[in-house]
Amino acid sequence: MTTAPYSHLLDGLNSGQSQAVQAKDGPTLVIAGPGSGKTRVLTNRVAYLIEARRVLPYRIMAVTFTNKAAREMRERLGHIVGEAQVKEVAMGTFHSICGRLIRRDAPLIGLDRNFVIYDTDDQLSVVKVVLTELNIDDKKYKPAALHARISNAKNELLTPEFFQAQSYFDEVAKRVYARYQQILRANNAVDFDDLLMESVMLLRNNPPVLEKMQERYLHVLVDEFQDTNIAQYELAKLISGKNRNLFCVGDPDQGIYSWRGADYRNLLKLRDEYPDLNIIPLDQNYRSTQTVLDAAMAVIKRNPNRQHIELYTERGKGPKIVLCELFNESEEAQYAVDTINELVRQKAAGLGEIAVMYRTNAQSRAVEDAFVRAKIPYRLVGGTRFYGRKEIRDALAYMRIVNNPADTVSLRRIINTPTRGIGDKSFEQLESAAKQHGIGCLDVIRRELLTGRGAKALAEFGEMWTKWLTLRDELSVSQLFDRIIRDVGYREHLLDGTSEGEDRWANVMELRNVTAEAGDTLLPEFLAELALVSELDGIEENVNAPTLLTLHAAKGLEYRVVFILGLDEGTLPHIRSLDDPEQLAEERRLMYVGITRAKERLYLLRAFRRGQWGVTDATEPSRFLEDLPAALVDGVVRKPSQAAQAMSTWGSTSKINNPLVMKPAASPSNTYTEQTQFKPGDRILHPTFGEGLVLRSIRLRNDEEVDVVFGTQKKRLSATISGIKKIKV
Repeated sequence: MTTAPYSHLLDGLNSGQSQAVQAKDGPTLVIAGPGSGKTRVLTNRVAYLIEARRVLPYRIMAVTFTNKAAREMRERLGHIVGEAQVKEVAMGTFHSICGRLIRRDAPLIGLDRNFVIYDTDDQLSVVKVVLTELNIDDKKYKPAALHARISNAKNELLTPEFFQAQSYFDEVAKRVYARYQQILRANNAVDFDDLLMESVMLLRNNPPVLEKMQERYLHVLVDEFQDTNIAQYELAKLISGKNRNLFCVGDPDQGIYSWRGADYRNLLKLRDEYPDLNIIPLDQNYRSTQTVLDAAMAVIKRNPNRQHIELYTERGKGPKIVLCELFNESEEAQYAVDTINELVRQKAAGLGEIAVMYRTNAQSRAVEDAFVRAKIPYRLVGGTRFYGRKEIRDALAYMRIVNNPADTVSLRRIINTPTRGIGDKSFEQLESAAKQHGIGCLDVIRRELLTGRGAKALAEFGEMWTKWLTLRDELSVSQLFDRIIRDVGYREHLLDGTSEGEDRWANVMELRNVTAEAGDTLLPEFLAELALVSELDGIEENVNAPTLLTLHAAKGLEYRVVFILGLDEGTLPHIRSLDDPEQLAEERRLMYVGITRAKERLYLLRAFRRGQWGVTDATEPSRFLEDLPAALVDGVVRKPSQAAQAMSTWGSTSKINNPLVMKPAASPSNTYTEQTQFKPGDRILHPTFGEGLVLRSIRLRNDEEVDVVFGTQKKRLSATISGIKKIKV
């Protein structure tokens, strides 16, 4: 029996994976459960098209959702078909692929090919300029809120002309949107959403361009299809429209990004728009134990209108899920740290194999404090990112005005950084003159059209700027970077004699390393790539430390041990979702994603009391905990009324049968005393709630918990952090 020349592409695949890799031509939907090997399926599918179907690599487009995923797929594919063929495959994120498309055909949509991509801060700066121009109160109409509304409109492919106002806020947003777009065009700029919307408009309005794209790309493969928005869905449909070879991989149960415009229902829409859709489920999980999978399915099955997949694994049942209720968020975090120490001591997991997850970034404070106290290093995902630091943004703004002299947003950012005597008034005069004469700001400076205090400083800056432009095509990106940093005296500006200044300069030197790695990459491409770097791409690899991250940031990751904190009503699920069935369904999907990140051990923690803004209140256990079958978990949680009755024996009654943590949970009852600062009947003053009457006060270790009535409202406060003061009678 002769073996097919491509049989190696099917080695080790299960029946579902093999079926997906060899799928016939036409529309295909692979419903890939968590940990089901979808990256391998996607990679082998591309290799199969090249080796078995003899499809030329340049006729394949593979779209991922992060640059990191694209790099991983490209590396895997290179080992199978060779680097030369991989280079010809159009592979990358929607935004990067659209960026290349628009740059090639920019004149057709009224842009120069050297257009710049404005990041979020730049976009907000433009919105603020528009609000000033239109005399709109930015305190009443927040720039961030208006920008979000504009972004949503673009994701729905609504230009300012077709933007339908449903409220007075929308009326304001419509006016701001129209002017916002005018400013972007005047600056030869686009934002991230424009990359998608303008690409769709380009293909819709230019049949030759669409025909060329459809003719070139015989197969279009899209990963994480549940995370696509309307614009991305339309792009995939347009490009694959002629050949209909649209291969989508996704899982509607993992759709958690509606706040970014993603619509998990796009997977369901495929069924309506492609009656001949070939649906292939991947239900074998290679990541988690069966206990973890059963818990995940118990949570997600309560969501309506979903296609159920019964996930299974051959990894065995595994340990039970540990369920633990602690007194407050500090003890919740301390429990996680203590357990991590014990896991490492018993060699049950390495530090780098552990993740602590939570619903909101604010929850990380208590966790970070606990790690710092325990002197355990950790990686924090979602903090201030490298490219978000001021000194990095300033350095890149210089590069951007060299790439695109029409970029007044970047120019405004650095025109007086370092200080050179060019204030806001001088810059406003510069912009006004440019608008009056219909020329760019650089030309205004060159023609010496301005007089006054800032004119000389502008002329000196203009000489440097002009020189950089002449060197742009002669120097590499790193050489140009060095020249700019030296010319403006940025080193001297940052090194102010403090350790913070040294840190800032070290950051700039790290950016210099990035420019050096660019090699002979052209400046527009270098800046475009930096603009498209996603948050998760910035996670350091091979660092032996636990990872602290939100559940949203955990998508696509996996860990041997996972802690999920804050399983209280109002925290997870989030309070904003409690009255909205759609949002509550997404919270349930978020919990599903968190659970399925765990390979072996899963710890679900909650706090009986949780504080925010100095107010401490009793919490209700998350409804998601009630979904878990008792046979899967070790431990119980109680309603606040039950817990209150047991507070005198907290340590013993809340203790769970956890063989790893032998010491009991902290016992608040051991810390109560009668010596309190506040007594029943005392009148107090709160900085927010005003005057109140103390009903009760008890001592808790280094704090005091005070029940106070303010008019008709009753609050439970922390004496230490709430700022309450006794009113002397």
